[in-house]
Amino acid sequence: MAKIAPSVLGADFSRLAEEIRSADNSGVDLIHLDIMDGHFVPNISFGPAVVKTIDRLTDKFLDVHLMLSQPEKYFEPFIKAGADSITFHIEVHPDPVKYARQLREMGVGPGISLNPDADVASVLPYLEHFDLLLVMSVFPGFGGQAFIESALETVAAARGHIDKHGLNTQIAIDGGIDGDNAARVVAGGADILVMGSAFFGSADKKALTEKVQGL
Repeated sequence: MAKIAPSVLGADFSRLAEEIRSADNSGVDLIHLDIMDGHFVPNISFGPAVVKTIDRLTDKFLDVHLMLSQPEKYFEPFIKAGADSITFHIEVHPDPVKYARQLREMGVGPGISLNPDADVASVLPYLEHFDLLLVMSVFPGFGGQAFIESALETVAAARGHIDKHGLNTQIAIDGGIDGDNAARVVAGGADILVMGSAFFGSADKKALTEKVQGL
């Protein structure tokens, strides 16, 4: 069974409480929070204060994705705000093990992410230290982009490595995921589908959630 993780970046922030409630009522598995600094990626999103607000609005698992040039400086503020897991990029920390250990010591699950143009080989040796691999299927920074097909090759390579070595690492994929390509992505080896505009723009969020969870 696949999991669905609505990305709050795709929500209507003028109706944030209602949007989070709609995700809860749809039965989603977790909530994905994209944090951008305007440096590592060409956009700025939100900080710990908004994460704290969302944590008050839902009991769902909060998966915080730090698209930051110095993510380790912000581990503590986001954990205090309610993060249950924190994901940072291999591009920022090519030797990420000490940060994975640091996050575990701080009481949250560590995740590692890579962009569409990154070599999957750069992350495979470290997967045993992480609960989550987040494969970007768009270049991060803005929602609503088209799915990059080569991300499926990254997912397949990661799936093969995880299965071969008996790891518990889950694979999430983020960017351009919708009801049309969900089945193909899950068949390719993804465990968690992150959906932003496709989820929050859906006329029937519960039906979309059930469709993904049934894959």
